[in-house]
Amino acid sequence: MSASITNLELLSSESHRHLRLRPASSERPHFVQIITGEFAMAAASCPVLFTKEAATGTFFAGAMFAFKPGESFLHEEGDRGNGFIPLSLQRDGFFIAGEQIAIDRNSSRFSETEGEPLFDGTNQPGIGLRRIQRALGQLKAGLDATDRFIRTLAELKLIEPIDIQLNFDTGGERLTLQGLYTVSLDGLRTLSDSAAGRLLRAGYLQHAYTMSASLEQLPVLARLRDQAIRRTLSAS
Repeated sequence: MSASITNLELLSSESHRHLRLRPASSERPHFVQIITGEFAMAAASCPVLFTKEAATGTFFAGAMFAFKPGESFLHEEGDRGNGFIPLSLQRDGFFIAGEQIAIDRNSSRFSETEGEPLFDGTNQPGIGLRRIQRALGQLKAGLDATDRFIRTLAELKLIEPIDIQLNFDTGGERLTLQGLYTVSLDGLRTLSDSAAGRLLRAGYLQHAYTMSASLEQLPVLARLRDQAIRRTLSAS
């Protein structure tokens, strides 16, 4: 989640003291990158899966808020169960640039007239910016830890593809989701004692089983989607 500073501006109390911070958008992309420290909260309301970066082919973990781009049925806090908002969405508009913070000046998060000031009267970070700083710190450390978790699973051949096929009562639509991966339970069961101990000591076993358990959220998400389609059809 680090970013090249091309087309970004390094955050500065001198250059950006006039900027104000708007709330992050309530819109949820259908699949959002998360870190292992977020797995438990995410799994309480949505599936947690692996997919691959299109450019590099490397795995990353994400929370699935919907089945297709442009759709999301977990907008409301009640739908998300525990109000889970991924760190990568909390820091919207802000990026890690080496040891500094950069901002996308064109992001809707920033305004010169609306929202809370980024910096206070003494040019110190305001409350909102301090929240962003904490989120970025957690994200940076968490991404490194998550990469280690994923590399370990891959080394042990514990990542397997999962094709998700869904049939919807309303409209008779059928969806097949590909390019997604999960933890192999068969692989976990056949691990050697030394490999299983390695996963247990690192805390990876818990993450793996949390990902597997999160698949129970798939029918919940499908039901929310079906209900949303039904409401749309009845209103038209």
